[in-house]
Amino acid sequence: MWSLPALTVEIVVIDQSTGKPLKKAVLVANEILIPATPGGTFSVADIQPLRVSARAHGYQRTQVDVQLGVDEVLISLAPIRPKAIYLSTYGIGSQALREEALKLIDRTELNALVIDVKGDRGQTLFHTQAANANETARKTLGRGTDTRSLIQALKSKGIYLIGRVVVFKDDPLSELHPEWSVKDSSGKRWRDKEGLGWIDPFQTAAWSHSLGSAEEAADMGFDEIQFDYLRFPDARGLKFSQSNTAAARVNAINAFLDQARQRLQHRNVFISADVFGYVLWNTNDTDIGQQLETIIERVDYLSPMLYPSGFTWGIPGHPDAAAAPFDVVNHSLRRALERTGVDGVRLRPWLQAFRDYAFDKRAFGATQIRQQIQAAESLGTDGWMLWNARNRYSSDGLSAP
Repeated sequence: MWSLPALTVEIVVIDQSTGKPLKKAVLVANEILIPATPGGTFSVADIQPLRVSARAHGYQRTQVDVQLGVDEVLISLAPIRPKAIYLSTYGIGSQALREEALKLIDRTELNALVIDVKGDRGQTLFHTQAANANETARKTLGRGTDTRSLIQALKSKGIYLIGRVVVFKDDPLSELHPEWSVKDSSGKRWRDKEGLGWIDPFQTAAWSHSLGSAEEAADMGFDEIQFDYLRFPDARGLKFSQSNTAAARVNAINAFLDQARQRLQHRNVFISADVFGYVLWNTNDTDIGQQLETIIERVDYLSPMLYPSGFTWGIPGHPDAAAAPFDVVNHSLRRALERTGVDGVRLRPWLQAFRDYAFDKRAFGATQIRQQIQAAESLGTDGWMLWNARNRYSSDGLSAP
C-alpha cells in the first residue's frame, strides 16, 4: 500500500538585527531537541500542534507556534547582553528591596536579575517537588506571594531572568541525609566557617534535589539556570565517599553538568556555572573539581567570580588586586579566552559591588565598578553581573538605559 510522504517544515533561525542565519542555534520542537542539518537549518515534522523554541548564545530565547501547511518558517532571535544584579530569596521576597532593584533597572543600563532559586543556606524561592520530597524546603518569599505570577510580571517588563541554584553547599539536605554529607577527619558531618554542612559531590543520589529545583525554575519562566557552589569545599583534611583525586573531582563536577544538560536542554533554557576567579589562571582543578576547559564545554555561559578582593594572592603584575579592578577582570578573561578558544559571548563575569575585604577595605564605588564593566565589555562578553550579598545597589558606575 502506498503512503503519502511525511510533511516537513524547514526552519531557519536568524539574527533579528541583521537577518543572517544563526548556524549555532538550538531548536526544540514539542519538547524534542532537533539536530541541525549540515546547512544549519532544521527540518521538523509538520504535526499539529507544533510549538517550536529556539535559542543561541548572545540572544534572547523565543517560542513560536507553527501553523499547519507552512513549508518554511523564519525564527528571529533578538541579541541581548544581560547586565544583572543579584537578589537572594529574601531580596526578591522583600517588597522594598525588589522595588529598589526594579527602579534601578528602569533608570540604568541594567536589564537582568539573578535570583536565588535555591540559596546558600538551602532556602528555596518556592516549594519545589524536589524540596518537598526531601523535606528540606525553607520558603522565604513573603506569605501570600504568588511566585509564578511574580516571575511572569518580571518577564513582562523585558527583564532577563537567571535562576541561581546553589548545589553542594546545602545544610538542610546535609542535616537530613548525613550519609550524603562531607565528613571531617573523624568521620563526623563537616561544617564550614559559617557552620553549614555540605553535600559530598560524589553522592549522585543527592543531585536530584538541585536538578529538580532547576527544572521547575525553567518551567516557571527563568531564561537561564545558573549553578553555583558547583565544587568541592576548599578545605583540607576532609573525607568523601570516593578517593579525593583531581581526576575524580573533575569527573564528578562534569557528570553533574552532563546530567543537568540532559534534563534541561529540551526546556529551551540556557545553562551557566559559577567558578572561582583563579580557575581561569590555574591549569589544574584548583583542588575543587573546577577545570576550565572541561566545564566550558558543558555550559552555555561560564560565570567566573572576578571580584578583585577574591584574588588574595593577586595576579601577575598586580599583587594588590583591589587596586587594579580593570586589569584583574580584563586579564583574567583574556586568559580564559586564550585557553578555551571560545568567543567572548560565552563568558559573563561576576563583578564586585561591595567593599574590599582582603586588602585595604576600600569602598568599591562608581570608578571601580565602571572599570570592571569596561574590562568585561572590551572583550565582547555576554554582559556581566554585580554581586552584593546585602542586595543593596546604587546607580554608581552604571550608564543610562
